[in-house]
Amino acid sequence: MTERKFRAGVDIGGTKILAVLCAEHDPTVLATATAPTPAKAGGASILDTSAALVRALTGRVDGELVGVGVGAAGVIDPADGVVVNTGNAFDGWAGTAINADLSVRLGGVPVRADNDVNAFLLGELAEAGRPRHALAVTIGTGVGGALYVDGRLLHGGPTGAGEIGHVGDFGPEPCSCGRTGHLEAYASGTSLTRRYAHASGLVVPDAGAVADAALRGDPVAVEVFERAGQYLGSAIAQAGGLLGVDLAILGGGVLRAWPLLEKPLLAALRAQPLLSDEPVAIRRSVLGERAVAVGATALLDYQ
Repeated sequence: MTERKFRAGVDIGGTKILAVLCAEHDPTVLATATAPTPAKAGGASILDTSAALVRALTGRVDGELVGVGVGAAGVIDPADGVVVNTGNAFDGWAGTAINADLSVRLGGVPVRADNDVNAFLLGELAEAGRPRHALAVTIGTGVGGALYVDGRLLHGGPTGAGEIGHVGDFGPEPCSCGRTGHLEAYASGTSLTRRYAHASGLVVPDAGAVADAALRGDPVAVEVFERAGQYLGSAIAQAGGLLGVDLAILGGGVLRAWPLLEKPLLAALRAQPLLSDEPVAIRRSVLGERAVAVGATALLDYQ
C-alpha cells in the first residue's frame, strides 16, 4: 500500500501562528493547529513554535510529510527564504533563514517561504479558477498586496512587488513607512481607528470597534469607511490600468465592514475606466483566516 503524503502550510502572523495539514496536491485542510506568535523573542523562537505546530499536526496522521510552505510578514527572498526586509514585522526577524532553519528543525523536510500576501493570493487563486492576472489586497493593521502576472507570482526587487499599500498621494496623513499620503494611511485598520477618533473625539481600541459603530449607523464611522472604500477603489483601478490585472481579491479583518466599503469602492472603480469598458473584478476572500496557510502549501510548486 502506498504511503500517504502530506504538506503543511504555516501562516506566521503578528499575534498567532496557524498551521494546516493537507494531502499533497490537494488544498483541502485535514487538520489545524495554532499558537501565539513569540513576536518579541526573535526569529529562532518563531521557527521553534512553527516546527512544534507542524510536528503536532503530523502526529495526528499516518503518512509522510513531504514539504512545508510558510507565509510570513516582510520581504522574503523566494530563492532561499531569507527575510530581507521586515517592514513592521517581528523583533529579530530580519536575516532569518526560514527555509534552511525550519527544515533543520523538521529533520530535513523541504521548506519554501514567501511573503504572507503572496501565499494568501495563491490560496485564493485555487478557488478562483487560476485567472491569468490577479491582484491581492489585504486590509488589516496595514494594507498588503501581491501580484500574479502571466500565471506566476511577481516578486520584484528588494522591496518586493505588489505593495499597493504604499502607493498613491491621497493627502497629508502619515503612513507607517514614514512617508505621507499612501493608501495604507487612508484605508488600513490603523488609519480607520485614528481618523474615527480624530473626527468623533472618541477613543476606540481598534478598527473592529469602528466597524461595529458604523454597522450600528454611527454617521462618523460610516463616513470613515466610505472614504476608505473610495481610496481602495481608486488604488485598485490604477493598479488595473498599470498592470493589466482583471481580478482583485480582497482579504483582511477590515472587510467585516464590507457592506460599507463595497458601494464606494465599486463606484471609484467605475469612475476610472481602463482602456476596456470592464473595471477590475472584485472578489472577497473565500478561505478567510486559512488563506495564507493553505496558499503556503502551494509555494512548494514554485521551485
